[in-house]
Amino acid sequence: MGLAFFPRGGSAHVARNLATALGGTGWDVTVLSGSLSRAGEPGDAREFYAGLDVRPLDMTAALAAPDPMAAEVPMHPSYEDRADAPDRIFAELGAAAFERQVTAWCRALQSAGAAHADVLHLHHLTPINEAASRVAPQVPVVGHLHGTELLMLEAITADPGRWPHGEVWAERMRGWAAACERLIVLSESQVARAEQLLGVASERCVRVPNGFDPAAFRPREVDRRAHWRRHLVDAPRGWAPGAAAGSVRYSEADLEPFGDAPVLLYVGRFTEVKRIQLLIEAHARAQPGYASRAPLVLVGGFPGEWEGEHPLDAIRRTGARDAFLAGWHGHDELPAFLAASDVVVLPSVREQFGQVLVEGMACGLPAIAVDAYGPADIVVHGETGWLVEGDDLVDLANALVHAVNCPTERARRGEHALARARERYAWPALAGEVAAVYDAAVGGLLRAGT
Repeated sequence: MGLAFFPRGGSAHVARNLATALGGTGWDVTVLSGSLSRAGEPGDAREFYAGLDVRPLDMTAALAAPDPMAAEVPMHPSYEDRADAPDRIFAELGAAAFERQVTAWCRALQSAGAAHADVLHLHHLTPINEAASRVAPQVPVVGHLHGTELLMLEAITADPGRWPHGEVWAERMRGWAAACERLIVLSESQVARAEQLLGVASERCVRVPNGFDPAAFRPREVDRRAHWRRHLVDAPRGWAPGAAAGSVRYSEADLEPFGDAPVLLYVGRFTEVKRIQLLIEAHARAQPGYASRAPLVLVGGFPGEWEGEHPLDAIRRTGARDAFLAGWHGHDELPAFLAASDVVVLPSVREQFGQVLVEGMACGLPAIAVDAYGPADIVVHGETGWLVEGDDLVDLANALVHAVNCPTERARRGEHALARARERYAWPALAGEVAAVYDAAVGGLLRAGT
């Protein structure tokens, strides 16, 4: 199982949970992953994938290089175009930088024994795919689309001249997709997009959604006020632009709304597509309509990484009360945050899946999300949560007010959310679906067209 990126985003959590669950299906998994080793910061693959057979490709030295993409072990690129980021967007990299990426992954695949594997399960479409074709051409490849690659392809299609090497990368990715025995996609909406953007026939796409660990994500009782005191007052991790984790601090008096009022929770990175600024604006707009003070807590924001207006600046601009930055936390901490909350909110307009929605539902929380892409498949409006129009400030504010002011309805939708999550999204069952794809690939059934 290969991932080019150091563990920080949703695909890394998927790989870790899936690799763990696959053990119960008879498959042994070796995880090859990018890695960054920095004291006190996330990103170390050995730590993240602890308990699994993990082979890190350490990119830490690249961060100190004049050009991280020109280091002996280069930094991985990104599907996002963020100014001054060490992981520049794929579509900006020319032929020489591409070959450096491929060479590094060829060595890593050789060291991991990829040529002797039964199946290579490659997440995203990256230079690992090219390296695999050179190192282990006889080993069947199962691709796994997480959606961010499709977003870059859509941007290239809309404006071919936006990046100097965009069209070249698009052709590479189409070639890698064509070489996969099957492509795992997260939702029905991704099938049509994969067909259009990658030229992949729909019958070659296998829908397997992301899931949750039922042992970790379940309803539980926590001392809610003590939880928020610990993470907002005693040991804060929220950060301001240009400042370290913990630079945003709160007092005991700030905890007043964490009484009996429902807590609205956002979890994720601070990227433009997530529409965190819109969420803060909607929260500010909704506050006169709340029956009681309702705190909005933002968990996430990889340290020092954000796009557009920083959430702290958006809070100050809008004058939103009771909006809190809790900082970046490990995935193992998330169940406690969900247990201390009442509604999970994800206003992202192009969310490829919506992992936190599934995990929140598994903890008995109803969800508020945009009626598009992955969330539209996960959330059933009126039954497991609220679906709103993308970029609609009024619609989002109204959903927040309804969720806050209607405890009976909130509880009903939460119960239905829990039942749906358990029925469709538990990792052990999903791992069985992935194992069936592996079995068919090894047996040659997929290459035979069945």
